[in-house]
Amino acid sequence: MTDLVVRRLLVDMEAPIPPLWCDGDAFRTAFLDALSMSFPVGEQFFIDAVRGGLQALPPEAQARFKDEVQGFVGQEATHRRLHGLYNAHLARMGMQDRWSPQALARQQLFEGTDPRHALAVTAAYEHFTAIFANWLLTHPHMLGTRDPRLATLWLWHCAEEAEHRGTAFDLYRALGGDEERRVRWFKRITLFFIRDALAQTVHNLRRSGHLWRWRTWRSGFSFLLGRDGLVRSTRAAWRDYLSPDFHPHQHDGSASEAWLAGNRGNYAVVGAAATS
Repeated sequence: MTDLVVRRLLVDMEAPIPPLWCDGDAFRTAFLDALSMSFPVGEQFFIDAVRGGLQALPPEAQARFKDEVQGFVGQEATHRRLHGLYNAHLARMGMQDRWSPQALARQQLFEGTDPRHALAVTAAYEHFTAIFANWLLTHPHMLGTRDPRLATLWLWHCAEEAEHRGTAFDLYRALGGDEERRVRWFKRITLFFIRDALAQTVHNLRRSGHLWRWRTWRSGFSFLLGRDGLVRSTRAAWRDYLSPDFHPHQHDGSASEAWLAGNRGNYAVVGAAATS
């Protein structure tokens, strides 16, 4: 048993965000800002999917998952709120969020459908966030030192994403979700995620005036496809999800545990729930 803890991050999200806050790197800043833009809408969908999955279970199974779902919802709701504040700064800087409206339109297609569809989608996205989280926790230098507050926000978010990486997956299986549907949705989400993330990153670069600079794309290639880049480093972990005997907890969560243990001064615990 481990504890799914709800934490209040002790950072000041009222102070302005500096341009190129991510180590002065235009591509990394634009990419991370793009992900942040997607979180409030995306995490509300995950919350709704997990709550819907819990309600679809028989009473005895609901009792097993109730505390875990409560912790998951608390963590995701906190992420949504803080990234909403982050995104408000981006809007004041002239950034335009195109990702969220498109995602919201797609999400409405799940209303009234089998809850296992939304859970399969949530589990797929949670796998993406978990493997990205582990990569960033083991490559914290990618965040630079220009805005320690945002670096802390990202690493805290990553640590909690790794912590609750199995919740939607376990609910999906508890509802009898089959492997074919799980993998099929994962492949679809892979295409949606890559397309949406890159499109929003390009739009952010266009708005910031860094789109057509050689240095931007040289950095982007290194960040994504370099020897220790995001895509190359997480490709094997991505592929693991395709295995019929995969479970998210097969992946190492020690980077998350280490960050949370070593940064207790950056957050306050406001609640905890047991999870198996």
